[in-house]
Amino acid sequence: MASASQVHAAAQTREKRRVTFGTIQIPETAKRLINQALDTTRISSGRLVRQFEDRFAELVDAPAAVAVSSGTDADILALALLRDYGAKTGDEVITPALSFVATGNAVIHAGFTPVFVDVDRSTLNIDPAQIEAAITPRTRAILAVHLMGKPAEMDAIQAIADRHGLAVVEDAAEAHGATYKGRKVGSLADLGAFSLYVAHIVTTGEGGVITCRTSEQAEILRSLRSHGRACKCKVCTLNTASGYCPKRFDPQSGEDIRFVFERLGYSCKMNELEAAIGLGNLENYQTILDKRRANLRHVLRRFERFAPYLFTIREEPHEQIGPHAIPIVLGERASFSRAELTNYLESNGVETRTLFASMPTQCPGFAHLGYRLGQFPAAEYLGRRGIHIGVHQDLELRDMDYVLEILDEFLETHQD
Repeated sequence: MASASQVHAAAQTREKRRVTFGTIQIPETAKRLINQALDTTRISSGRLVRQFEDRFAELVDAPAAVAVSSGTDADILALALLRDYGAKTGDEVITPALSFVATGNAVIHAGFTPVFVDVDRSTLNIDPAQIEAAITPRTRAILAVHLMGKPAEMDAIQAIADRHGLAVVEDAAEAHGATYKGRKVGSLADLGAFSLYVAHIVTTGEGGVITCRTSEQAEILRSLRSHGRACKCKVCTLNTASGYCPKRFDPQSGEDIRFVFERLGYSCKMNELEAAIGLGNLENYQTILDKRRANLRHVLRRFERFAPYLFTIREEPHEQIGPHAIPIVLGERASFSRAELTNYLESNGVETRTLFASMPTQCPGFAHLGYRLGQFPAAEYLGRRGIHIGVHQDLELRDMDYVLEILDEFLETHQD
């Protein structure tokens, strides 16, 4: 091990790089489609949104997809759909304690009660062995999260759901491009919810999309995203050149179907400009995915050298991790703090993010649910000691090597 003075000397001569967390690309196709939409003045949800939905469904091997205004809305609507199949306000949805706060928020905004289950520290995902103990007569669904793009153990989760008659929803916000036992994330459960925020592989700037298995589910989702209205056809003739819809007025009452509301709904449609960005982005999907995957794997294959002071996730033979970011967690033997690590990385040009938190016990917004600190030890540990960094397509392998070098330097000077 080099001395502190040697490490300092090396740092003085090293070229400083900037390793950002995220990026967005708006290709020429997207710009052309945006301008077309602007020229026609048809910028509300229409033709481009439908095209994006069809392309995204094909991408993840799902029968259908419905676009919305955010990944959080995707979670909310995927859960709210359960009301059409008998779920009631206050019923329970099981979900992991560790996730971006949108996961827990979505359960509540859909009208349900989140029931949190601890995670496996090595995978960051819900621990299937702890799920059944959380099931009650009011449980209606399991909302599984593929955190940091690592697929949850879906076979075990689905087996539990089948035994208890529960729906399963994938929160695949960070899992674009992930596969589990040869199947694509987003096609593994009853519904899948993706974020299309700027940091993700497929982006519309803001936005989200729900993948589903049946045309009936897609119709319900289209109704939910537009106030619960009865007008829910995949192709809206009012948005076509003719502007005539034979379904619009009831022949007896003359009631306008656009003002018939079948269910409690939301207002979260995607617009044409966002869909244009998404369609342009999809043209480069495979290139972006391959680049990110190479960056991620480059680091994961070299990370063992930091044990036992730092650890990360592993890609198992049965899966492909969706290359969203690299989680870094302080091991129990680390004598330094997370703040020391993040300050060192940031001061050397490596942008960081906190690895979320235990929603029920480390996020004050969930205090009313009555959970107590200590109930979710793995999630709380990760919430205190985890960060993540980027692997996006504008980074090169030399940037990944730079990150590894900075981590080497940090451990040389901060670990006994």
